[in-house]
Amino acid sequence: MRLASYVIRRLLLLIPVLLGVTILVFTLTRITGDPGAAYITERMNEYQIAQIYDEYHLNDPIYMQYFYWLNGIIHGDWGLSKVDGDRPVTESISDYFPATFELTFVAMIIGIVVGIFVGTAISVRKDKLSDHGVRAISLLGVSIPIFWLGLLLLNVFYLQLDIFPSGGRYSDYYLINGYPEYTGFMIVDAIIAGDVGFLTDVLWHIALPAITLAFGTIALIIRIMRSSMLEVLNQDYVKAARAKGLPESTVIKRHARRNALIPTVTVAALAFGGLLAGAVLTESIYKWPGLGSWSAQAILSLDWNSIMGFTLLVAIIYVLGNLIVDIMYAYLDPRVKLE
Repeated sequence: MRLASYVIRRLLLLIPVLLGVTILVFTLTRITGDPGAAYITERMNEYQIAQIYDEYHLNDPIYMQYFYWLNGIIHGDWGLSKVDGDRPVTESISDYFPATFELTFVAMIIGIVVGIFVGTAISVRKDKLSDHGVRAISLLGVSIPIFWLGLLLLNVFYLQLDIFPSGGRYSDYYLINGYPEYTGFMIVDAIIAGDVGFLTDVLWHIALPAITLAFGTIALIIRIMRSSMLEVLNQDYVKAARAKGLPESTVIKRHARRNALIPTVTVAALAFGGLLAGAVLTESIYKWPGLGSWSAQAILSLDWNSIMGFTLLVAIIYVLGNLIVDIMYAYLDPRVKLE
């Protein structure tokens, strides 16, 4: 019951946080450009332009504009996406979100698995050559810009070695002959259809973008996991387990790594929002048809509705991710007080 009441209290606290996010997003877009530009075309005359400003209350005081905009957001009216043929922003988000979520999810899995495994391995080899080497690589990983890494991997694995494709979610063969489509998540659709060939093709296309997107997360989790493992390995209960004669692998897996995962899980969950934001550059490099490519086009076209929609979506995911982290932390660590 204490956990349930804690969750309810945190959910209620999300309301003022999300309101603050909407105020920030709205204010930034109002001071950086003309919000009416998203609705105006070259064919419109002055009368039609004036109608646009009246219809969307763009001539009203700024606080009234925010009220009408927030009311539209709550009721699902996020405006029209100029770069997507004047479609509603919510429709564009629902169409592009599966591709971005799938890429981000795969990158997250890669980041967690590789980060935890490598972080654990080097923690038991503290100050050895492998430890120094991995630490140097992880430092490099959090410093390398995504766009530079993406272009480097494309040059090596596409242009030079011709191992991976240059981009897209699947080969032209499936574009011409069709592919299973149930949810918009290609991996899931391939599994549902039992199409091994399409599944292989989808995984082949997602591999390089996912590795590019995951590289920074891998480096971060390695550093956090190594630090956490070194702290846990010095605890009395680990020393007691060793004194009992337990195999070192058992001590590491059952006693040390399990407790070291608590801060790592926290960082990993928060990293999901960062991966979603980082998808903008990754998708642009690999021609990945997701929210990142869509938002990049919106930025270049000054499509404020699309920009605000993407920014608001990422902010909401960040806030919800933070809530999930707090709940997981309270559940995993009994030392945390549910206040």
